[in-house]
Amino acid sequence: MPETPRRFSRISIQSKLLLMLLLTSVLSVAVVGAIGFQSGRESLRESVFEQLTLIRSAQARMLEKAMRDLTSSMVVYTRGSTAEQAIAAFTAGYDELRDAEVPPERQQALVEFYQRNYGETDADADRDAAQARVQALLPRGNSQRYLQTTYTLAADTPEDRIELDDPGDGSAWSATNAQYNEFFRQVIKRQHSADALLIDARGNVVYSVGKGIDLGTNIQYGPYRGSNLAEAFKEAMNSNSLDEVVVRDFDTYQPSGIPTAWMVSPIGPAGNVQGVMALALPVDNLNRGLTFNGDWQGAGLGKTGETILVGPDLLMRSESRLFLEDPDAYRSDVVAAGTPVEVADEAIRQGSTILVQPVDTDAVGQALQGATGTLITEDYEGRRTLQAYSPVQTAGLNWVLVAKIDVAEAFAPVATFTRTLVLSTVAIVLVVCIAALLLARVFVRPIRRLETGAEQIGAGDFDVELPVTSRDEFGDLTRAFNQMSSNLQTKERQLTEQRAENHRLLLSLMPEPVLERYRDGEENIAEEHQDVTVLFANVDGLDDLAEQLTAQESLGVVNRLVRQFDAAADNLGVERVRTLHDGYLASCGLTVPRLDSARRTVDLAVEMQHIIDRFNGETGHRLSLRAGINTGIVTSGLLGQSNLVYDIWGSAVNLAYQAHKSPATAGVYVTRPVYEAMRDLRDFTADGEVVANDRVERLWRLSGDRR
Repeated sequence: MPETPRRFSRISIQSKLLLMLLLTSVLSVAVVGAIGFQSGRESLRESVFEQLTLIRSAQARMLEKAMRDLTSSMVVYTRGSTAEQAIAAFTAGYDELRDAEVPPERQQALVEFYQRNYGETDADADRDAAQARVQALLPRGNSQRYLQTTYTLAADTPEDRIELDDPGDGSAWSATNAQYNEFFRQVIKRQHSADALLIDARGNVVYSVGKGIDLGTNIQYGPYRGSNLAEAFKEAMNSNSLDEVVVRDFDTYQPSGIPTAWMVSPIGPAGNVQGVMALALPVDNLNRGLTFNGDWQGAGLGKTGETILVGPDLLMRSESRLFLEDPDAYRSDVVAAGTPVEVADEAIRQGSTILVQPVDTDAVGQALQGATGTLITEDYEGRRTLQAYSPVQTAGLNWVLVAKIDVAEAFAPVATFTRTLVLSTVAIVLVVCIAALLLARVFVRPIRRLETGAEQIGAGDFDVELPVTSRDEFGDLTRAFNQMSSNLQTKERQLTEQRAENHRLLLSLMPEPVLERYRDGEENIAEEHQDVTVLFANVDGLDDLAEQLTAQESLGVVNRLVRQFDAAADNLGVERVRTLHDGYLASCGLTVPRLDSARRTVDLAVEMQHIIDRFNGETGHRLSLRAGINTGIVTSGLLGQSNLVYDIWGSAVNLAYQAHKSPATAGVYVTRPVYEAMRDLRDFTADGEVVANDRVERLWRLSGDRR
């Protein structure tokens, strides 16, 4: 056994150096490459999911805003005098037509129109059933027959019917149509809607911009009494509120033959509803937003990504990207993924996937249960995709929004990165081998190695340890050199630890950016910050508890709570500004701007409450948290000279202070900016007002979590 090191010592210095360099370099490259690969791959994957989540969130906000705008517009249209006057005039004209004469030839033409459009069947179809369907749809009342023979038959296309103001029949209804048709025509044009109806209190469709086969019918007792429009009409009338807008999800509407969603709002003076206005939801306009007007790549979804909207019935409420780009490929893919052939054919026949294409995926199922997140799973086309999903609850509708992209395309940068890293690693290893050979030939003498080590120490790198490869004087010199290097490293470590301790103490007084400015010699350090969320918190009952304890025990309680508060703040990215005996001041977004500063700060307040509750449960004491949270503009800076104090001030800080001080009972109180940012995530209860900055500000008390 002793022969092995003796033989090794006989190997030439050049060979030893070459072997050492090769082993060290290759191992280092392998370790660094492995760490870089793992870190880079995870970063790229996370960035893809984050991009997909951002797109989904933006689309959800777009959809919610669009629905808010539509419902607001409906209230504006129905609360105006024009709508009141129009429905009264159309109702009177409709009633007058009950005795109007409809020539037999026009009635026959109407029957032929219904048979041609709603009675034609394939050769093998049940013709008796088709004829029965036509009989069920044919107008029963004279007013309906008159209007449809005069208007529905007067033009070949819906566009021409919309433009028809007065056919010259001399009826009061036609005179009313000539007066108001332009107004409602502009309504559907501006809202990108297919049709707008006026329905009187009895359920009669007394007016329609499109003047289709629903004109004149009774929505409660007629052939369309089972439609989503009939349901919306009943709910709107029962509400008896002029500000009510009832929205019904997509369903097949027979007069139009396509899936239609309705917005219905009452018309009439307060306390005397005369009827409703029904507006077909502008699905084309919504779909332009959901499909980015066809520019999916410009939106960051590449060649395979899309956003889809799904209803609680697991059917699409939007158009499929593949369907719009290549219907044949769509049919092939969805059928292969499990969609029935007849469903795919129906989508192609209708020219739309709305209310046709089923999307029964894991993402949709979780979103319908209220969850928001991301996952990798198969989509309705049978492709393995990254999906970001969330529920969208707007205007009474319970939809699901999913943003997705194929895994192969999404992770293409990961594959490229992996290939590049492997090639780079191989190249580096090759270069290292060549360099090692050259260095071994150059550094053939131990003195050169010692010289290099001395130069490294002179440059400040004390972590130098040279291998002792011989037993001669150079070996002794190398050992002495290594001992000197170790001593210098120890001293350098002690200095580094001292500097780190000083740095840590200063960081406990002020944030790092302020510390850097202070070290640079600035004397008056102050800065204004936008969108900072401030938390003022007091622990009620702490003073009473202190009277029961010794000074040492009281300090121990305070330190215990503050340490836990600080740990919670650090985990949530919230910065402690300063603490008092029973007070705690913190901020979020001060030195590191954050878009979700309100959420983080509210989460901190909730965690502080949990910390106090645990303390009470463990000790039997009755402490409670009193906290005020506000978001706004604050100013921060260093106060004093010999005794430095970092503090924040401003109207936003004052309001947060008043919010926690003024309420009579303990709890977490937030101001309007925080409430607006968090009301979709947590439950709040309006709880009084405070006077701050010469203004009366409303407060909300945190009462629960919706997530």
